[in-house]
Amino acid sequence: MSKIKSQKIKSVNDQTMIVTLDIGKGSHYGYFRAPDGQDVEPFAFYNTHDSFHSFWKKLSRFKKAHGCRQVVVGFESTGPYAEPITHFLKQQPVTLVQINPMHSKRVRELTGNSPNKTDRKDPRVIADVIMLGHALRVVIPQGPSAHLRRLTQARERAIRDRTAIVNQLQHLLFVIFPEFLKVIKKISCKTGLYLLRHYPSRQAIAALGEQQLSRIIKRVSRGKMGQWHAEQLCQAAQASVGINEGQESIVEEIGHLVDKIKRENDFIDRVECQMRSHLEQIPYSRYLLSLPGVGLITVAGLIGEVGDFRQYKTSAEITKLAGLDLFEVSSGKHKGRRRISKRGRPLMRKLLYFAAINAVKSTGTMHRPYTRMLERGMPKIKALVAISRKLLRVMYALARDQEMYMENFDNHRYRFAA
Repeated sequence: MSKIKSQKIKSVNDQTMIVTLDIGKGSHYGYFRAPDGQDVEPFAFYNTHDSFHSFWKKLSRFKKAHGCRQVVVGFESTGPYAEPITHFLKQQPVTLVQINPMHSKRVRELTGNSPNKTDRKDPRVIADVIMLGHALRVVIPQGPSAHLRRLTQARERAIRDRTAIVNQLQHLLFVIFPEFLKVIKKISCKTGLYLLRHYPSRQAIAALGEQQLSRIIKRVSRGKMGQWHAEQLCQAAQASVGINEGQESIVEEIGHLVDKIKRENDFIDRVECQMRSHLEQIPYSRYLLSLPGVGLITVAGLIGEVGDFRQYKTSAEITKLAGLDLFEVSSGKHKGRRRISKRGRPLMRKLLYFAAINAVKSTGTMHRPYTRMLERGMPKIKALVAISRKLLRVMYALARDQEMYMENFDNHRYRFAA
C-alpha cells in the first residue's frame, strides 16, 4: 500500500464524523454520518451568512450527540460555487477534503445498482468515497498565493479573449485586403496593429508609397521590419483581390477590434506586473525561479494553482494534483501503455508543458534526458510530458529543501519522496 493511500485512510477512524456537501449555485445539500453508520437525511442550506451558521450549529449538535472528536468535510471538486462555503469551513476545526467527480460517478452506479443522480443521493455517495480512502486534502491559497491564482486565471481569460479578437480581425481583413496577412504574418504584433489602426485599407497603404511606408515600419518595429515589407505591402495593395462593397463599415470594425486588442494587451501587462509583485512576497519562489527556463509566469501560475508547495508531504501528491500521475490498463497477456491520468488541474499541465519546451532546448537543463528519451523511441509529445513531470518534481524538491537549483541536480543529495 502506498504512503499516500495510508495517509488518506488514517484521516477517517472510529471517532471521525463525516460531513459531505453537494455544491450548488443557490443552495447546497449537506449530509452527516457518524462512525457507527448513523446519519441524517440530506438537507438543503443556502449561500447566505445565516444559513452557513445554521449549518454549523446543526453539525456541532450531531458531533456532540455521537461523541465524535474530529470532523472531515468532503465535497466534489467544483468551480467557484464551492468557494464561499469552503472559506467559511476553513475557519472551523474541520479537515477539508475533495473528491474527484470521476470517483463519485463510479461509486454512484454501485449505490442501489443505479446511475441515478440526485441532490439527495450525491452527498451519501461522496461519504462512501471518503470511507474508501479516495479523498484528497484541500489546500486553499492564502495571501499572495490567492492573488496569484486569481491573476493567473484573469490572464488566461484575457489571452483567450485576445485570441478570439485576433481571429475576428483576420476574418475581416481577409475580405478587404487578404494579401496583408501574407506579408505581416502576425497581425497582433506591434507593427501589424499600428498599420491596421492608422492605414487599415489597401487604398491607404497604396497612398503612402514605399518610401514613407518603409520609414513607418522601421520606426514602429524598431528596425525588425523595413524596406522589403513596405515593397510587398505596396505591391499587394495595388493588385489586391479585396472587395470594395461595404469596405468603410469593415474598416470601422477593424479599428474597434484593434482597440480591443490593445486594451487586452494593457490589461495583461498590468496583471503580469501584479504577479511579479505578489511573487516577491513568497520567500520560496526565488528557489523555483532559479531553475533555468522556468519564468515568472510559470512559477506564479503554479503557486497559484498549488497554493503552497510546502504543504504537500510528497512529490506524488503534487503530481496527482496536476493530473500527471501515471496509470495503465493491463489484463492477462495484454500490457497497456502508461499514460497520465489528466484528473487534475489542466492549467498546471499547460504551464509545465510550455516550461518543458524551453527546458529541452539545446542549452536547456533537460536537453540530455529529453534526448535519451527520444533515442529510446519515445514520441516527442510523450517525452515532453515526462519532462513536465520531472520539472514539477524538481520544483517541489527546491521548495521543500529551500535551496537554489544547481547543475546535475539528479546527482546531488536531493531525493524525491515517493
